[in-house]
Amino acid sequence: MPRPRKCRRVCHFPQNLTFLPEEQGEGKETVFLTVDEYETIRLIDKEGLSQEQCSDFMQVARTTVQQIYASARKKLADVLVDGLPLRIEGGDYELCSGGGQACGCNNCYKQKLYQIYAKPKGETIMRIAVTYENGEIFQHFGHTEQFKIYDVDGGKIVSSQIVDTNGSGHGALADFLNALHVDALVCGGIGGGAQAALSAAGIKLYGGVSGSADEAAEALAAGNLEFDPNVHCDHHDHHEEGHTCGSHGCGEHTCGHAQ
Repeated sequence: MPRPRKCRRVCHFPQNLTFLPEEQGEGKETVFLTVDEYETIRLIDKEGLSQEQCSDFMQVARTTVQQIYASARKKLADVLVDGLPLRIEGGDYELCSGGGQACGCNNCYKQKLYQIYAKPKGETIMRIAVTYENGEIFQHFGHTEQFKIYDVDGGKIVSSQIVDTNGSGHGALADFLNALHVDALVCGGIGGGAQAALSAAGIKLYGGVSGSADEAAEALAAGNLEFDPNVHCDHHDHHEEGHTCGSHGCGEHTCGHAQ
C-alpha cells in the first residue's frame, strides 16, 4: 500500500480565495491552487524563507516542499500569462493553532493568544465564541470587533469573557478563533471564504442567529439553539457558488452544519 500523505501545516488560511482577471471572459478554465501550495508561496516568496526553512515550518520533507512549490509557481504562471481565474481551495493541510513548535511567521500573535487563553483543564470543556456588540450577536462575521467567549461544562456556562479582534478580518478571524481554542462559533451572516477557514480550523458553525449573545450561548450549551445550517453572506458568495467549502485531506470537516 502507498504511504499516506502527511498533512502540511499552514500558519494562516488565505483571506482572499478567488482572483479574477480584469476581462473575465466566459469559458476560461479556473486554476485551482491548494491551500498548502498557497502556503509555500507565502512563506518562500512573501516571507523570504528558504525551502529548508519552509519545510521545517510546514513539517514535511524538503523534497515535498520543492514539489508543492514548483506546482504552485506553474499554476501562478498560467494565471498571469493566460489571464485565467484563480481559486484557492483544498489540499492536504492542517491549520496551525499557535501551539507547539513556532510557526512560520515573525512575532506570531497566535502563539500569544494560545497561551493567554488556554482552556481550563478537563475533557468536557467546550468553548463557544459569539460575534459580539453591545450584548447582541453582531451580524457580519468579517467585520466583528469583539467576540464573547464562553466556557461550557456539563451543559452550563462556567465562565465568559470579551476578547477584542484587534483588526483581524474574514479568514484571519478563523486563525484568531483557532488560537483561542474555540470549538464552536455563533454568528449572523458569514461569507463562504470565512466558512471555509472555520471548517479548516475544525470550528463548528452556528450561523444565521440574532438577538442576545448570552441567550444564544446558553441555548447552544443546552443543545437547543435555533440556527440556519445554510447561512451565507451574499456580499461574499457571488463568486463562490459551486465550490467546496474548506474540504481537504486531513480530516473531515463540515461547513455550516452542526455535528
